[in-house]
Amino acid sequence: MIVLDPPDVLVNHAALARIPGLIQPREPLSVHRRLPGYAPTPLIGCPDLAAELGVGALWVKDESARLGLPAFKMLGAAYACYRVLTERLGHDVEWSTIDELAAAFAPLGRLTFSAGTDGNHGRAVARMARLLGMHAVIYMPDNIPQARIDAIAAEGAEVVVIAGGYDAAVEESARLASDTCIVLSDTAWPGYADIPAWVTEGYSTIFGEAEHQLAQAGAGRPDVVVIPVGVGALAAAAITHFKAADGPGAHLLGVEPESARCVMESLRAGHPVVLPFPQTSIMAGLNSGTPSHLAWPLLERGLDAMVAVSDEWAVAAMRSLAAAGVIAGETGAAALAGLQAICADPAGAPVRAALGLGRRSRVLVLCTEGVTDGAAWARITGYPVPDAALPEPTAGGNA
Repeated sequence: MIVLDPPDVLVNHAALARIPGLIQPREPLSVHRRLPGYAPTPLIGCPDLAAELGVGALWVKDESARLGLPAFKMLGAAYACYRVLTERLGHDVEWSTIDELAAAFAPLGRLTFSAGTDGNHGRAVARMARLLGMHAVIYMPDNIPQARIDAIAAEGAEVVVIAGGYDAAVEESARLASDTCIVLSDTAWPGYADIPAWVTEGYSTIFGEAEHQLAQAGAGRPDVVVIPVGVGALAAAAITHFKAADGPGAHLLGVEPESARCVMESLRAGHPVVLPFPQTSIMAGLNSGTPSHLAWPLLERGLDAMVAVSDEWAVAAMRSLAAAGVIAGETGAAALAGLQAICADPAGAPVRAALGLGRRSRVLVLCTEGVTDGAAWARITGYPVPDAALPEPTAGGNA
């Protein structure tokens, strides 16, 4: 029997209902639609989970298969690659297929893309490098499951495993920056902001799709959106969508692993905090000890509440999602884990009150990752992994 520790919760009294000056980006979707395999990811209604949690309606935006990869990260990596290479070229390009885009960027020569990653972002950068005929060098922490390392290597990237965590991998990748090596990070630091900003803009496609899908279903807009938080790039995209002056409006709940609660501790302190301990959660895609320099101002004003959960909550959420037909990896289940924690545990009462969470609430949950380690998923959930949920092979050719 799983013992579920009480979650750590925080209500952000500084959060605003609307944030002046925010503009929702429109261009990323036009880029994504021309990439191989683009289609809106599913929005899945989960009435049984809604009843179990005591909310009016629950939808899961399922990013377990996005543009041929088992996570949403391709949206940010692809758009950032497109913007940085277009700027280097010095003019816009006409293209309809990925081969045409690669040909348009060919005058730049065979550049190298570098990134630090816990898995999904690095694989997305490696995939874009392969599609565009570029090289990729991806740095990874030494506590990452071998399956994640192998998946990136299968994209044709050079993988460098280093001692330390995600932050150390990002630092090492940044050292490669040069005229012929572009650092494509999803987190920002002083003096490095343009590319992470484009990564964040790329994630806007998720929320535009979800709003359109809800409208098509006659379901109305969500009252609460639950977002997994690592460095904060995805959360910043959600804030930009829902809290812009012309946005649809919603309360935003961020979810972090207990050992990687850098945004929660930053909100408590009133400034960005670097965690002084290792980040070791099975929710590997969220194992960051430092908020993004770029995302922080939005996180501070846009997240209405935070919850930090133990790995056991993620395991329980993976099982709940599997029973509902959603094939979520450990990181992908994090948002539901946080929602389940605040609904089931007395410690969540202040957050429920702050979000107005109750039997009439319409809740949107993001599932950001599918299966990256089939054996681990089967062991945790007790289900065999469906063939369609396994990461696609990447041995040569354009995906």
